[in-house]
Amino acid sequence: MQSKSQSLSHAERIDRVRLIRAENVGPVTFMRLMERFGTATAALAALPELARRGGRTAPLRIPGKVEVEREAAGLDRIGARWLFRGQADYPTALAAIDDAPPVLTLLGFPALLSKPCVGIVGARNASIAGKKMAERLGRDLADAGFTVVSGLARGIDTAAHQGSIHGGTVAVVAGGVDVIYPPENEGLYRDIAQRGAVLAESPLGTEPQARHFPRRNRLISGLSLGVVVVEAALKSGSLITARFAAEQGREVFAVPGSPMDPRAQGCNRLIKDGAGLVENADDIVTHLSGALRGPLSEPSGGYYRGSGPGVEDEAELAKARRLVGECLSPTPVLIDEVVRGCQLSAGVVMTVLLELELAGRLQRHPGGQVSLI
Repeated sequence: MQSKSQSLSHAERIDRVRLIRAENVGPVTFMRLMERFGTATAALAALPELARRGGRTAPLRIPGKVEVEREAAGLDRIGARWLFRGQADYPTALAAIDDAPPVLTLLGFPALLSKPCVGIVGARNASIAGKKMAERLGRDLADAGFTVVSGLARGIDTAAHQGSIHGGTVAVVAGGVDVIYPPENEGLYRDIAQRGAVLAESPLGTEPQARHFPRRNRLISGLSLGVVVVEAALKSGSLITARFAAEQGREVFAVPGSPMDPRAQGCNRLIKDGAGLVENADDIVTHLSGALRGPLSEPSGGYYRGSGPGVEDEAELAKARRLVGECLSPTPVLIDEVVRGCQLSAGVVMTVLLELELAGRLQRHPGGQVSLI
């Protein structure tokens, strides 16, 4: 078992980055592989055979050591670093979510991630009043000892960062930690990199694409004890962040607005659905005081226990593949239901699901659900 106190060798760090960047390996699959094999080096060696058993014929795409070593050198040049889940400098609140990134890239001060965090998100086309509110909330929360987390987007995000930068704000970006987006926030980005922190899940040099933003949003909520939505339309990325926060067991707050303004409809809906109504930072600080007394904790039992592949009976696995295949469809289903429906051990079912996912035939969904592709 690798505990948080154990440092990683350079070779294991490189291989962990290669593993999470390998084709068909996401955060949950990474955890399953590491729990089974104990090290990324051993997991990488097992990937081709697991994918073949799941029905894949083409080779898996796995980044080479030279490629990842080149990225490590690039991080050194700009003063950035990797944070690995299970290590002491990885943010504890984020590590508590099921699909926490195994590897993050940080540019700036890691100590900001150990303070209690509050996310502030909202509309890109924000009103003047909305931006003033976000800036004031950011300033007052920073003065109260919180790290303000946002996404460096136009509008509300920008105002929240500007208000809180004196206390050290964290910008979670959708692309690489070195890619400035939107371009007009270059000055703010550089200020945050010098005085706060920029955090990314994507590899160095990645240009942000639409599919990256929901993944970014789950990090903003995962880092935070609560998320405040200042302005948001009914269909917006800010409401996706609020939904992630609720699913992750975090508090959701919203600033009310005029029913005549479409940018207030999402916030007003959140309040109707039970979000905390925010008029000032004290509303947030008072509500979160209980959460500060009982901080979020990481999964118990340590990380990556390395139980080993065990002795697998191929006849049993062949039967399990047939039964699991009968239980699955394009409609998401709980893994627990698959285990009950197949009347097999959880370990055998997990092995078959892992094979299918690495073969590109299985998709994981929030809440422990899976479906066939």
